[in-house]
Amino acid sequence: MPATRHTTTAPVPLRERRRAAAAQEILDAAERQIGEQGPAALSLRAVARSLGMTVQALYHYFPNRDALVTALIAKAYGELSDALQAAADAERAAPSSAPRLVAVAEAYRDWGVARPEHFQLLYGTPLRYYAAPAEGPTTQAVRRMGTVFQRELFAGFSPAQLAAADVPPLSPPYREHLEQLPLHAQGDLPPAAVALFLSAWGHVHGLVVLEVFGHTAYLGAHQAEVFRTSVRMMLEDVHRRIPAA
Repeated sequence: MPATRHTTTAPVPLRERRRAAAAQEILDAAERQIGEQGPAALSLRAVARSLGMTVQALYHYFPNRDALVTALIAKAYGELSDALQAAADAERAAPSSAPRLVAVAEAYRDWGVARPEHFQLLYGTPLRYYAAPAEGPTTQAVRRMGTVFQRELFAGFSPAQLAAADVPPLSPPYREHLEQLPLHAQGDLPPAAVALFLSAWGHVHGLVVLEVFGHTAYLGAHQAEVFRTSVRMMLEDVHRRIPAA
């Protein structure tokens, strides 16, 4: 028998561990500030003060405000994606009468309602002077979240069915843009399916925005039921637009 080969991973140097722990403390403090005062009130000086450090010391971990905001947004998207994936996995393990997408959509709503300040960080008024880095961690985090929706929305359909989906005519420039999307975006779907996906996600997202920002408060305790009914109707319409096999 060949000898068993043992491999060992070099330990992370103490200095790097301390740096990672300090960066996490800063992120946690910034999240607390957002939760208490909203995204617009985010202040590096206040974050540093809450940790007993100077702003200059904070800059050793996050060189500017944009770097901290980018980390916060990517972290929030990551947690939201985890919640959506957990809902899909739970529905897979114990299926109910509702489509899995309904469970995923409800997880999206639950996260936004439970964490309105963090939801506003992602989808509220853009922070002044902040610009997300192109193809940076925030973009990657958004794509990960979108993948969960996409998988549950189009499960069971062949590429030919998705390509033949009944959608309003796409302008040539828009169709060309969709066809050129990289595979890690929605580029693995035909243009008609991408158009359906964006419309469906916009529907789900719009309903949550209305609730988080207080525009459906008049519905009282019935907001969850209205949301669930609306998502199921949207899903039925999407499936009607995709031809049978």
